[in-house]
Amino acid sequence: MNYRKKKIKVGFTTGDINGIGIEIFLKVCCKKKILDFFTPILFGSQKLCFYYKKILNMEINNIREIKNFKEVVDYKINVFNIWKEDIKFESIKINHPESGKYPILSLKKAVKALKEGKIDVLVTAPVNKKSMNFKNFSFFGHTEYLQNVLEGESLMFMIHDILKIALVTNHLPLKKVSSELNIKKIIKSIKILHQSLIIDFSIEKPKIAVLGCNPHSSDNGLIGNEENTKIKPAIDSLFQKQGWLIFGPYPSDSFFGNQNYRNFDAVLAMYHDQGLIPFKTLTFNQGVNFTAGLSHIRTSPDHGVAYDIAKKGIANENSFEEAIFNAIKIFKNRKEYMKFSLSRLS
Repeated sequence: MNYRKKKIKVGFTTGDINGIGIEIFLKVCCKKKILDFFTPILFGSQKLCFYYKKILNMEINNIREIKNFKEVVDYKINVFNIWKEDIKFESIKINHPESGKYPILSLKKAVKALKEGKIDVLVTAPVNKKSMNFKNFSFFGHTEYLQNVLEGESLMFMIHDILKIALVTNHLPLKKVSSELNIKKIIKSIKILHQSLIIDFSIEKPKIAVLGCNPHSSDNGLIGNEENTKIKPAIDSLFQKQGWLIFGPYPSDSFFGNQNYRNFDAVLAMYHDQGLIPFKTLTFNQGVNFTAGLSHIRTSPDHGVAYDIAKKGIANENSFEEAIFNAIKIFKNRKEYMKFSLSRLS
């Protein structure tokens, strides 16, 4: 069998072209022997790569433009040119309406290739949500767009060896969180998380902790009632009817303060910062954002565009590298799960 056919093809988006996305992409792909493990395909332009290569003074000799997927070559940085116009990237300013055009094009082309099986997994570089919305991009971020174009129900899932945290609600103002929480939504989130732990992470019988919503997990209803009316009923439903190992709701401050998270395979938080603050505090520059529950695999680093350090050559690429290898690992785990499931049926 041809070796290239066995190697996993990883697709990459450019992210915000004024951010650190291309820098960390090039840094990872230039590491010694790293391309033994995957074949990179960037959806952007060769000129953009050369622009960053020049301003960062990087020694890169294996950037290769391709016009179709038959031209993909192993051990090269394959760049699928998706822009026909001649772009002066240095003239596109941060937060200008034009700055959102190219990351949107990159994302749409990459996802199309993912759906068509031209690439095996997708790693997205960070974007500026405000710039994306300048171009009438009707989705708040990657997760919302992927939910719309791929099959399945998405769940934002932050992953690391020591801590995995999923979110019931994603990018919502805090004042809207309570009204968005309900038993059905919490149960659905737990089910997606439970399935992902089994299929994507090969955990046979997952143990999941669910956080409360209010301070002290409401102190038995003294500080809010979401725990008693929404969260606890959802937990009880799955614990009693399915026999799953679902526990909580736990007060988030003491849960992380006494390292109780180490006793669980994953944690379900009710809202963005409740999950992301402890996750990034404990795993920053090593954690990965994974969109669980969908038909295809997408990961990204756990940080943003980092305009303050962009184009200086000092961006840390560790989280981006972790995103690549976690995507590959999940891809292989899904293959093994499917093989195992088919063998049981035969």
